[in-house]
Amino acid sequence: MKAILLLLSVFILSIIQLNGQKLFSNNGRIDFTSDAPLEKIKAGSNTLRGVIDIDKQEFAFTVDIKSFKGFNSPLQKEHFNENYMESNKYPKATYTGKLIDKLNLSKDGKFTARSKGWLNIHGIAQERIIKSTFEVKDKKLIMTSNFTVLLQEYNINIPIIVHQKIAEEIDVKVVSEFLIK
Repeated sequence: MKAILLLLSVFILSIIQLNGQKLFSNNGRIDFTSDAPLEKIKAGSNTLRGVIDIDKQEFAFTVDIKSFKGFNSPLQKEHFNENYMESNKYPKATYTGKLIDKLNLSKDGKFTARSKGWLNIHGIAQERIIKSTFEVKDKKLIMTSNFTVLLQEYNINIPIIVHQKIAEEIDVKVVSEFLIK
């Protein structure tokens, strides 16, 4: 009987390990805020997709630029896509790299982990270290990150005429939920 239980335990653990190597999220949320002296602009997207390979400590996230909704007017969204983000030429923003800190999925709780990777926006990749909060609860991993993006670093130019309406530094918030199998 002990041998059967041991064999069954090994089998179950191997299935968990095989299924648990990669965690996927298909409906993450990314929001940004531009808080300039004359105007505050907010927009977000529910189409953030991501994968975390737990064993290799690697990750990849992507969002379609045209999927952002919000803004203060339809014209503002049009200018965002055509003039600033050039979303026909650069349709996606991505963040790919490695986790610096190990993720512990074995028990419920909250913890902080850092990632190091390449944030690619507007066709320019910048190496970044981003700190995230992870919460393991009810077979889910919820990741939350807050960071800033300097438009100048990604060659996003703001004309002088609207300089007081668009911030040079954009606040970004990401929330992504992964199912733990």
